[in-house]
Amino acid sequence: MKLVTLTLLLAVLVPHVANADDWQPLYESVDPELQKVLEARLSANPEWKRLIARKKMAIGLVDLSGDAPRFARVNGNEMMYAASLPKIAILIAAYASFDDGSLKETPEIRKDLGDMIRVSSNSAATRMIDRIGMKKIQAVLKDPKYGFYDEKRGGGLWVGKRFASSGPRIGDPIHNISHGATATQVCRVFYLLSEGRLISPERSEQMLADLVDPHLHHKFVSQVEALAPDARMYRKSGTWKQWHADAIMVRGTLWRDYILVGLVESEKGESILRQVLPVVEELIVPQEFAGGIDDE
Repeated sequence: MKLVTLTLLLAVLVPHVANADDWQPLYESVDPELQKVLEARLSANPEWKRLIARKKMAIGLVDLSGDAPRFARVNGNEMMYAASLPKIAILIAAYASFDDGSLKETPEIRKDLGDMIRVSSNSAATRMIDRIGMKKIQAVLKDPKYGFYDEKRGGGLWVGKRFASSGPRIGDPIHNISHGATATQVCRVFYLLSEGRLISPERSEQMLADLVDPHLHHKFVSQVEALAPDARMYRKSGTWKQWHADAIMVRGTLWRDYILVGLVESEKGESILRQVLPVVEELIVPQEFAGGIDDE
């Protein structure tokens, strides 16, 4: 990579750090109008409507284009098996461990973190679990300071098994899921990162650097690449059998500035997630761009 390109890439990774007086937790940012149109649009597809009713499809959307976030979710607190998506929980626990001194930041570990996220390496994820410790990862997720696993909100992010055939399995306390997520909690991860409020502004910037430039070009990524190839993407996905998950933060030009999370239990899950993204984009595009939503 050329030095100029690297400099530009690093420049876009600096998160916005909100003043304490301006800070608004995502839970308090549900937008009634966006919620209404999201529910209506998803329910207009008979297959999606059935999956949503059976708690087998969950969507979370955060529009970041305005002065304040607009949040909407369908089955937002419904915890589902999410395959490799919860590797973002390992990423968070790693940086929390760097910060408290229990894990040393080395080139080998930095490489494993990148491989774990960008190409979803199971071996790298397993090495990170072994280094950090399963109990430490779960403690970070349940820590009220982060709240990424909250029993009062249906659970959330959970890692209870190595990404390997061996090792113990510790299902989450509510649902006994080994690798789980809710759309709301995953939206919170990306939102906190975008605001520089996950661990610290410096650590948020480092985690964004691990999440940028996804190397798997399916699901949401395939659609963004077609609609806005110059948009920046921060992403983690997961697939196992009929369980399909994707989470992306898109930072484009003009209006394309949002977080989208999708969890689907269906053999058609990959196709469903590809179809969801352009449909959701139509809900947040400003009127002046309607009819030609490509903003690049």
